[in-house]
Amino acid sequence: MRAFPLTVTAVAAALLLTACGGGGNSGSGGKNSSACQIGGVSLQVGAASVAPAAGDTGEVPVSITNQSKTCTLEDFPGVTLGRSGTSAKLSAQKGAKAQTLKLAKGDAATFTISYVRGKDGDATSLAATDLKITLPGGDAVQSFPWKYGPIAGQGAATKPNASVSTFQQAGD
Repeated sequence: MRAFPLTVTAVAAALLLTACGGGGNSGSGGKNSSACQIGGVSLQVGAASVAPAAGDTGEVPVSITNQSKTCTLEDFPGVTLGRSGTSAKLSAQKGAKAQTLKLAKGDAATFTISYVRGKDGDATSLAATDLKITLPGGDAVQSFPWKYGPIAGQGAATKPNASVSTFQQAGD
């Protein structure tokens, strides 16, 4: 009957581990408490390499500067392009691998929105007027005007030919 105390010990250890919540949930409704939040960082849409004509590719850089305590950027940024009732969430660039970056106060990171310019008035192009950005681990949204022309659609305006890069460390 020596197995009984060993079994009880194993079950107790398993219960303790389960109670610790080792699944990575911070207990804040599924939000990551160390994640960089829109309110704690400044976002800036930089000078774009604008696609001049339909079929050309353009790139729009976005910089993130931490204004608060050390935080983490994981996965990919959430980017949605839209226009009065029509919006499309952009996917990650093909082949891009998500990174985890820690940003101390004052540190910066960047990501890039790449897009193919569409034809004005084309039903499959998204004539976006706004750009909405969210950071992984948070719900807050920051909006910016989209002033780089229509985005070519991949069969429909709700499937724009655009994507986002992974976060990259900026600066020194």
